[in-house]
Amino acid sequence: MEIISVIIFIVGYLAIAFEHPIKINKTASALVTGVLVWVVFALVRGPHDLESLSHHLGSTSEILFFLLGAMTLVELVDAHEGFHFVSRLIKTKNPATLMWIIGFVTFFLSSVLDNLTSSIVMVALLRKLISDSSTRKFYVGVVVIAANAGGAWSPIGDVTTTMLWIGGQISAWGIVKSLFVPSVVSLLVPLSVAAFWVRKSHLGAIQQEKSMTIEEERHGRIMLFAGVLSLLGVPIFKTVTHLPPYMGILLALGLVWILSEFLHADKDEEAKKPYTVGHALTKIDTSSVLFFLGILLAIGALESFGYLGQLAAYLEASLGNQFFIVTVIGIASSVVDNVPLVAATMGMYPIDQFPLDHAMWEYLAFCAGTGGSILIIGSAAGVAVMGMEKIDFVWYAKRIGFLALLGYFAGAATYLLVH
Repeated sequence: MEIISVIIFIVGYLAIAFEHPIKINKTASALVTGVLVWVVFALVRGPHDLESLSHHLGSTSEILFFLLGAMTLVELVDAHEGFHFVSRLIKTKNPATLMWIIGFVTFFLSSVLDNLTSSIVMVALLRKLISDSSTRKFYVGVVVIAANAGGAWSPIGDVTTTMLWIGGQISAWGIVKSLFVPSVVSLLVPLSVAAFWVRKSHLGAIQQEKSMTIEEERHGRIMLFAGVLSLLGVPIFKTVTHLPPYMGILLALGLVWILSEFLHADKDEEAKKPYTVGHALTKIDTSSVLFFLGILLAIGALESFGYLGQLAAYLEASLGNQFFIVTVIGIASSVVDNVPLVAATMGMYPIDQFPLDHAMWEYLAFCAGTGGSILIIGSAAGVAVMGMEKIDFVWYAKRIGFLALLGYFAGAATYLLVH
């Protein structure tokens, strides 16, 4: 009867992968899959084995609270037009120069925020800078590559890297030190080609900036710097206190929230409403948090059954080399969601066999993060811009996918050569 859990997981996984053709939201599929796999576990193993559910729920909740806190904090900064000042820094009208600027701004922004939020911010920025939609699409495609590359080397830049960090597989400084250079290489290669291709493109008329009062500009600057500093402080908080990262992000959110209250202390409740955390919570993508919950619960059940350990043994017997296995996982993450892939890999390889900052975990963070750029459905950043700019799957595969693949292999080779 245990095999039924695997069948349920595979069917659920296919439903997630083919979300758009079957017209069923992937979050619904993930939640149903997660619960049903545990139902099978309860029926097969009995109530005495259900303490493993509490164990997995605890580790899963740490990730969910971290994501919820980070997304709310970013929305609070955005409500104050904090990201408006990034656009002020970009003055060039040269298409190639603009490509380089957009690429590196996205890369570093993604390492501080996350690749999903950074992509959304950069698309909004590009709409102000490039009015020609066909030209803008190409820039948006490079934004996906840059966002995923930037998120891979930061413990708070990509959900999969965050999962590994919270799970104790990597340390904040360890991942920055090991993956910064490979991540830069994975961006430089496609960015060089893209900048050459767009050198004669037409950007169109630059849109007028939104008018802001002196007070709004001051508040925006304050919230931007406070938000960025608080996010950067989370890894430091974890290192000093040894408390889990979700405690740090909740502290950061609380402090920025208090700052926001002070900035608008003289306003009435109605005027303050757009700048409150309550309003920010209405704007965050809560369905993505529930999606992670469903997926991680399902993976936890399979791990409790012992299937992930068996899968690890099979892959090692078939492919032999862990780094080759991880390279394949990275390419697979362009087709299917990288969250369950990384969660499954974490369950396949025990921490006592592969300790903190082991090269295999670092390489997994790189491959799962950057491999998602190869196809537009392979990352949260890609799916987000796909909807925002109406980018076609086939168009992305033809124009951007090859560039992402070049960057992926260049970055992977760089990591393997260094380590």
